[in-house]
Amino acid sequence: MGSSSNGYSFFCLVFAMVLATASAGNFYQDFDITWGDHRAKIFNGGQLLSLSLDKTSGSGFQSKKEYLFGRIDMQLKLVAGNSAGTVTAYYLSSQGPTHDEIDFEFLGNLSGDPYILHTNVFTQGKGNREQQFYLWFDPTRNFHTYSIAWSAQHIIMQNQWGSFPKNQPMRIYSSLWNADDWATRGGLVKTDWSKAPFTAYYRNFRASTSTSTSAFSDSAFQTQELDAYGRRRLRWVQKNFMIYNYCTDLKRFPQGVPPECKHSRFNL
Repeated sequence: MGSSSNGYSFFCLVFAMVLATASAGNFYQDFDITWGDHRAKIFNGGQLLSLSLDKTSGSGFQSKKEYLFGRIDMQLKLVAGNSAGTVTAYYLSSQGPTHDEIDFEFLGNLSGDPYILHTNVFTQGKGNREQQFYLWFDPTRNFHTYSIAWSAQHIIMQNQWGSFPKNQPMRIYSSLWNADDWATRGGLVKTDWSKAPFTAYYRNFRASTSTSTSAFSDSAFQTQELDAYGRRRLRWVQKNFMIYNYCTDLKRFPQGVPPECKHSRFNL
């Protein structure tokens, strides 16, 4: 998810860093379990949801509503212990061949190794904006709040891409699945099924969002950016924990990096 910065790297870092107080939604009211049968569960009166993965299947859920712009908070506690080969995905997506998507995948690890956050953004069906970071905290011991803030001009900071996800309402999705052909050390480490079932937990969902492009036009969110402390924190994370940035992958882009990579706001 070498390191110059751009709007997208800013976005994915804020997603991982923000710890916020969120009033609890209700998973019965806000989400549908879409696959995995008994492996996905809602309990505690709709205040807690879990996804599990075993050798037969993973599991997943999606929001009942679609959202276009706003702020979405969810607390997650990821798979603990030896989670190598597993992926916990949490993302926004529309449907169809020209879909938009804001994608976060937490790549499982061997016990004692850090989780990797893998990110991507799709606009009109095109992605190729991958970045990766080692998480600098243990996401399995406690719940952490992950926040997505999105407007027509900003994903937290001002957009500087030629193409940007701003026209298609998206649902919230999450899934836990086996990806041991690539997830951990490029597929060299396989899932240890003796550790199954693998389980991730969710709570305290909150959405301050709209399904209208105009509803947030006068909101303070439209001009929200990081303060000086946030920018310093961002640089610290980029310098110490970024392990892949598509904007610096010259072998991948021999004809030149994508245009958004040339508009850096937070150079290191």
